[in-house]
Order: sequence, then structure tokens, then C-alpha cells
Amino acid sequence: MNRDYNTLADDDFRGEVRAFIESRYPPELRFLPRRVRMDEIRGWWDTLYAHGWIAPNWPREWGGMGLDAGKMVIYLEELERHGVMRAADQGITQVGPILMKYGTDAQKSYYLPRTASGEIIWAQGYSEPGAGSDLANLQTSAVIDGDSFLVNGQKIWTSFAQEATHIYLLVRTDKEAKKQKGISFLLVDLETPGITIRPIRNIAGHDEFCEVFFDNVRVPRDTLVGDLNDGWTVAKALLGFERLNIGSPRRPQYALKRLELLARSKGLFDDAGFVDRYTAIKLDLDDLASLYARYVAQVKRGEPLGHDVSQLKIWAMETWQRLTELLVETGAEDGVIEGAHDFAGAEIDFLAPFYYARPGTIYGGSSEIQRNILSKYVLELPS
Repeated sequence: MNRDYNTLADDDFRGEVRAFIESRYPPELRFLPRRVRMDEIRGWWDTLYAHGWIAPNWPREWGGMGLDAGKMVIYLEELERHGVMRAADQGITQVGPILMKYGTDAQKSYYLPRTASGEIIWAQGYSEPGAGSDLANLQTSAVIDGDSFLVNGQKIWTSFAQEATHIYLLVRTDKEAKKQKGISFLLVDLETPGITIRPIRNIAGHDEFCEVFFDNVRVPRDTLVGDLNDGWTVAKALLGFERLNIGSPRRPQYALKRLELLARSKGLFDDAGFVDRYTAIKLDLDDLASLYARYVAQVKRGEPLGHDVSQLKIWAMETWQRLTELLVETGAEDGVIEGAHDFAGAEIDFLAPFYYARPGTIYGGSSEIQRNILSKYVLELPS
């Protein structure tokens, strides 16, 4: 459906999106307290793809919805309102925009339609045991050997790797160059011989992340995105997209809805002390939504995200943590018991959102690193 949704009035567009989601999204997958598996949400992915709604941020010529900033915010708000879980969508939110900007025509023609259809599912190969916050310190190497790269090394905290088909990979292709100057960006099929994937169980007991090992993995040279040794340029653009995605108010809004359900069941909105705390954090979340909308508008205008987008990631993750802490505290004795609890007919899991919020100030660049970026590049403070 190659419609121009930007011509609709906002209320009409919101009504259409809301009606579609409420009628088609599987009710058993609403507000899950964990990351949804691809096999669980595959039917929803296929539904969105068939309707032309799988890639709201992509241009219409590539099968996307081509939404402007205002419509994009409405679309995301309706997903969040209904408790729609995020699938393994890094190909949509990150790889797609990167290929449209830096990819060859052959790469776009091959990867974009297969990513949209869900035939290709992507994982991100960035962090390493010695290169997390200091990503430019990565040591996974790629040596040119004829028409291929030979890749050796290890990645860690790799989301979706156990269910992905491909991984977008930062590798060192020039060990003599300065950190950022000798890095390249590759697209790798995870079925390639020499790749080993090991899931990591998180604090909530779920296999959320993975380790990925590369042992003489032969990768075709035509999977290089951008120029050789200029992968840091690609990576910086992608990190901007990632921080925009991480900075979405979606996760804290989920925790807020759980908190509101709990407070109503306990009559806490008659408690002035609770209302003060609730109102303060609700205003923080409103500020986050406003800031997020500003950066979405910037992206839709075709403007690159600057260093200041780091403030979005900081505010989103720290607001999320404060919300989940208040949720656990408000749950009282039930708040420290694992599993779902029934409050006035609504099931509330206190600890799952709390657990998931804990690493939020670390992944995607720690809050300390983000503050350093803001102080150096935005405020221009001395190092």
C-alpha cells in the first residue's frame, strides 16, 4: 500500500493506526515483561509487512511508509499505548537507513527488500570484552585475502544474535592507524563457517544477549559498507540512530502504565505524597517525549544527528530506572517477589521492568560516556 499518509489529518491517521493495531496485534503479546522472541511475533511482522507498515521510517520507494516527523511520533505513540512489543527490528531502524546513505546499489537491492520482509534479521556486532564504552578500541580483525576478508575475534552483548540471520560488524582493517581510522563496516551472514554464537543469561533469567566468536570467517569484500578503513563514519551515523531508538519514551511509558494500574488498585491517587512523586516523574517522561519528538523531526528533515543526541539517551534511561524503582517500591512486599501479581484484575510484574532497566545506563554507550560527549563537543568544556 504505497499511500502518502502524510496527507491525512493527524486525528484521522491516529484513528487508522489505532484501529489496525487493536484489531490485528495478538492480545497475548501485549505488555510482555521480557523481550519478545522472533518466532512469537513473526505473525505480527508479516501482518505489518503485508500492509506496508513494517518500515515507517523508510522512504516509500523502498517499501516504507515515508512518515514525516509528526506522523512518525503518532505511529510510535499508538504502538506504545497498546503495549506492542519490539521485534528484532535493528534492520529496519538501523541497517536500512545506513544502507540508504552509504550502501552500494547492489547492497540496497539485495538487503533492503529482504530486511523488510523479515527474511533477513540483523544483530549488531559492535561491543567486545575490551571495547564497550570505548568502542574504538575494538580488536576483531579483518584481513583482505583475495576477494574476501578473513575475520577473527569476538563480539559480546549482541542482541538478537541467537535468532538473527546476519550481523553488521565493525572490524579493524588497519592495525597501524589511529583507533577510529582503521575500522571498517561489514555485513556478515551468520551461517558462514567459523561463527559460534553463545547466549548469555541476564539477571532476569532470560537469554537476552549473546557472545559471537569469529574464527577465520571468510566474508566477501562486496559486503563492505562505505570505504575501507572509514567504518567509523558509518558507525557514528548508526550510533545516532541507535541513541534515537534507545531514547524512545516507549519503555518508560510501559513502566508508567504499570505504576498507574497499581496506584489505582491501591487507591494511591488519594495519597498526596504518592501523587507528588508520580507527578514529578510523569513530567520527566513528558519532557522525554518532547525531546524525542524534536530529534525525530530532525531526522525526518534529513539532518544528521549531532553529539547533543546523547542527552536523549541519558534522560530516557535514567527516567526509566527511576520509574521502575518507584514501581517496585509501590508494590511493597509484592514488589520484591518475582513473577506477575494480580491487582484488580490486572497482572503486574514488578521486578522484570526493574531488571531490564538496570543495564539501560550502560548499553548503547554508558551515561558517563554520554556526559563526556556532551561536555566536550556540545558545551566545549576542557578535557
